[in-house]
Amino acid sequence: MPPDDRAAAISRLQIRTFDDALGHRIIGTHMWAVREGLRSAGAYELFDGYCQRLVIDGIELWRAHLAMETLHPQWSGYGYTWRRDLNAIEPQQYVHGSAEDADFLGSPFNELIVRAQGGEENPSLRRRVEQDDQRDFPILVEFFAAGATDYLAYLFEFGKGGDRSQGTGIVYSFVTDRRGGFSDDDTTLLQATLPGLSLAMKAHAGYVIASGLLGTYLGEDAGRRVHAGSILRGSVDTLRAVIWYADIRGFTTVSDSAPGPVVVELLNEVFEILTASLRVHGGQVLKFIGDGMLAIFSFEERDRAETCRHALDAAIEAMRNIDEMNKARATAGLPVASVDLALHLGEVLYGNVGATDRLDFTVIGPAVNEVARIEALCEPLGCAVLVSAEFVAGITGADDRLKSLGRHALRGVKEAKEIFALELDGGDRPRRPET
Repeated sequence: MPPDDRAAAISRLQIRTFDDALGHRIIGTHMWAVREGLRSAGAYELFDGYCQRLVIDGIELWRAHLAMETLHPQWSGYGYTWRRDLNAIEPQQYVHGSAEDADFLGSPFNELIVRAQGGEENPSLRRRVEQDDQRDFPILVEFFAAGATDYLAYLFEFGKGGDRSQGTGIVYSFVTDRRGGFSDDDTTLLQATLPGLSLAMKAHAGYVIASGLLGTYLGEDAGRRVHAGSILRGSVDTLRAVIWYADIRGFTTVSDSAPGPVVVELLNEVFEILTASLRVHGGQVLKFIGDGMLAIFSFEERDRAETCRHALDAAIEAMRNIDEMNKARATAGLPVASVDLALHLGEVLYGNVGATDRLDFTVIGPAVNEVARIEALCEPLGCAVLVSAEFVAGITGADDRLKSLGRHALRGVKEAKEIFALELDGGDRPRRPET
């Protein structure tokens, strides 16, 4: 920064020297934020630590809040509220569309965002809420009724040009109940140290966004491995796993006869039901392949039988919930889904496969091909759920719900394989609904 600009910035912050008590507080808090950012402290820890330092430095802080946007399919952002009466942080998550709520549109935060969108750089706002004409936002009326005297809000943008890879920015508010409001030293300390805190917050936001997106698009375990550094092509681990392969039978017919949005809504509903059963029972979705889904339940040998039982329970739960979904959709006059499912057990290679500039973190091996071939038998055998003899052996105990259908040839597999059908309570096999 040129000397004239630096002098102007210092003048705006009312900092005469860094050698006095205020200067030492600024330097100490700034260095603390830098150190915490370098050691990858989380947003919760950063904001709690910052508020604690403000209190130690003599600011009579009553309440503080921050909010940040994020990139996540479920959440548009997250926030943290510090309260003196609790001496603790309360986290929040914001669903998509919450920024359109009337409460937010009428808030000081929205005012700062509008001003930033209009070109104002890092806008701020102050309201001395003790004064009647300063309570021009509903939330300030609430704060005043609870004893607040002064309100400060700041917005710091991340990047330029709409890059949302680390969020678009961060907004803060600070409230005091000190008679007369915040002192000049208080506001100077905040203005001088919030940029350093925001940079540490940005570092954490980037980590959270990357972690969330990798988990969403690759699966929780695969995403965690990639984020931890498993990125070399050809680097794979050998796993013992139950392999789950599901497919919507006759989906081409459905997609040809229904509008695109209706087809997507059906796919999402089916995949959510299948994935929900996996979440509960410990399975990991690896990928959605058009109208199909590949998942695994990895295990150590000592846990093989228990893992097989979890996979079977997940299949039963999924198929029953698909049946309930189809009944509801049929009643509403919507297309239904015929889901076939196969379970197999075997050894797979789990890791990075692909081209130098386009990798996939997945499973490969004969067992993966075999489970797809077993699923293809569901339609000709009239069963919705088929399992392999290897899977049945993995349970290490008789299960009356699994009935042998004899040996069947699998395309591309040398020897015929014994195939078992899953029968639900009452002896009925899950079958595909009539369409």
